[in-house]
Amino acid sequence: MIGYLRGVLKHKEPPFLVIDVNGVGYELEVPMSTLFNLPELGHDVELRTHLVVREDAQILFGFGTEAERVLFRNLLKVNRVGAKLALSILSGISIEGFVQCVRAEDKATLARLPGVGRKTAERLIIDMRDRIDATPADGGKVAGLMEPGAAPRAEAFNALINLGYGQGEAQKMLDGVKTDGGRTEDILRAVLRSAAP
Repeated sequence: MIGYLRGVLKHKEPPFLVIDVNGVGYELEVPMSTLFNLPELGHDVELRTHLVVREDAQILFGFGTEAERVLFRNLLKVNRVGAKLALSILSGISIEGFVQCVRAEDKATLARLPGVGRKTAERLIIDMRDRIDATPADGGKVAGLMEPGAAPRAEAFNALINLGYGQGEAQKMLDGVKTDGGRTEDILRAVLRSAAP
């Protein structure tokens, strides 16, 4: 799996990019939210990636932030939402706007996104509701949508989610130990030690 690419931006033709990484040109598809924040051609760029392998193609998707990539991956878990539609959703609404729509069950706004429609909007709200972190500590982001450099406690919370703990359980575990001022690794160690039988 290719986790990220760092290289020179050689070509930009929405939604496609080509990044030259040591003489190899990688073609990626990116959401508009990423495209708008890219530098001019010839400048260095680093993008997080997600590879989709199909019978007829291997498509590499690129994202300017980890938050975009995590939301993209969560969208792919929704029934009948493929990579193209997930990219279209990311291009049509901000992460914060999407979270607000899901929380408010705003089907009308979601249905106006390209390719979504009323039934898909309803499915998005039902399926994504469980993936949105209800705790105020994360600033209302989708579970796992933490930017690099996020507070160690929030990073530890996301790590616990990725380990398979539920959101409420992970929050309770974090609340049960002193976590102020520690590194993510220290917090996780303390939390897991306290949870051990």
